Amino acid sequence: MSDITERFRKSRSDPSMVVLEGFHALKHAIRFGAAITDAVTADLDAALKLAADLAPDIAAILEGMLEVMPGPVFARLSPSTVTTGLLALARRPETDLDGLLTAPGPAVFLERPNHLGNIGAVVRVAAAAGAAGVLTTGTRDPWHPAALRGSAGLHFALPVCRVPTLPNTDRPIVALDPDGSAIGEATVPDRPLLAFGGERHGLDAETLDRARLRIRIPMRPGVSSLNLATAAAVVLFAPHK
Repeated sequence: MSDITERFRKSRSDPSMVVLEGFHALKHAIRFGAAITDAVTADLDAALKLAADLAPDIAAILEGMLEVMPGPVFARLSPSTVTTGLLALARRPETDLDGLLTAPGPAVFLERPNHLGNIGAVVRVAAAAGAAGVLTTGTRDPWHPAALRGSAGLHFALPVCRVPTLPNTDRPIVALDPDGSAIGEATVPDRPLLAFGGERHGLDAETLDRARLRIRIPMRPGVSSLNLATAAAVVLFAPHK
């Protein structure tokens, strides 16, 4: 048992590994081919019932990989309570940045996002919309366990990586900006790199200067802003000219 405790402890600071907390994160990791090295639970029957009820397509796979351990040991593997009673470790996939930037479809760029849950929620939206990938800048690791919880493990459905700065790319940069054109009235180019600023300060002037197009989400007067993931959902799913 001490070995598994040490593996989970080390994986939280190992850039080649990710920690999956909860059933839904593990479910999507399995569906999208994550290289899972450990999967543990304190209640096998409850875990398998969850799978049978919510994701029967992965039930047999989950049963074959789960290791059962005493509740007190399981509780030490995560600093937060995991209500669905499953934890796992997986290898962090390498990201082909050039491949992401040249792929079809829109891609998402988050400039210095601050909230890990927001990062994960944007990844979840981007995966649902079939985006080519999600890039972030700043100090927050987009593969942090809290971000994985926010995405429900959908990081494994598309490339997600942190970059030093807005990359050089032939994708047209489309910036979300309060002074831009209303999204329903703008002609959004093909294969855009959709740029969203941090929750507090928005996009840098340099990023705005590089944008081919600036768009805004029309909102009722008095409503100052939308959550980052909500804004990403509106832009990714809105009909474009």
